[in-house]
Amino acid sequence: MSDKHLSTQFDTELSGISARVLEMGGLVEAQVEQAIHALTNMSGDIANQVLRQEERVNQMEVEIDRDLFGIIARRQPTARDLRLLIAVSKTIANLERVGDEAARIARTVQRLMNTGVSSRLRLPVADLGFAAGLATAQLRKVLDAFARLDTGRALEVLKQDDQIDQEFDGLLRKLITYMMEDPRTISASIDLVFVAKAIERVGDHAKNLAEVIIYVVKGTDVRHSSMAAVESAIK
Repeated sequence: MSDKHLSTQFDTELSGISARVLEMGGLVEAQVEQAIHALTNMSGDIANQVLRQEERVNQMEVEIDRDLFGIIARRQPTARDLRLLIAVSKTIANLERVGDEAARIARTVQRLMNTGVSSRLRLPVADLGFAAGLATAQLRKVLDAFARLDTGRALEVLKQDDQIDQEFDGLLRKLITYMMEDPRTISASIDLVFVAKAIERVGDHAKNLAEVIIYVVKGTDVRHSSMAAVESAIK
């Protein structure tokens, strides 16, 4: 079998893996959006749907990982091809964790509905929806960057991460105020603190994926680096 034929097969396998990663990314993005929709509308049916989708996300991670190991064993890739395969493994791990955060939010919706105090939490719930919109936008942007191996888009995600952190801090202050003003909301407000943290983690996973993209393209690990160092690495 010719080297060219082997190379073509390898490229086809990589393209197939990348397409499935994007499919998984689209699924977890929808999970987060549905989880927040369930929260803002206190919908038990949608919360249940999010939890059912978690099984599919977990299965996709296992299947893609299995195929990755098979490609590495058969092709023994080097340099950028190997970096890409390692990056895919890290990417699906982060996406699976995003799905976990969506499931955590869905379970919180179920808990809030069972307590019967959700009607007193309309305002902070709406704020959580705004923060979630920022996080899902980051996730969508980084998936687009992954599809194109676009370090410029990845850099945008890194630069915008602070905005989600600021929203989280603001939500914490607001929820503390709610608890001080009405002690009856303490239990539910604590639940919403964990929702806010889950949203922040979605943003963190998007940031992780942006760093992975830069590693694939440039061969430079920019984790824990200053923004100036990251910008220098992608020039």
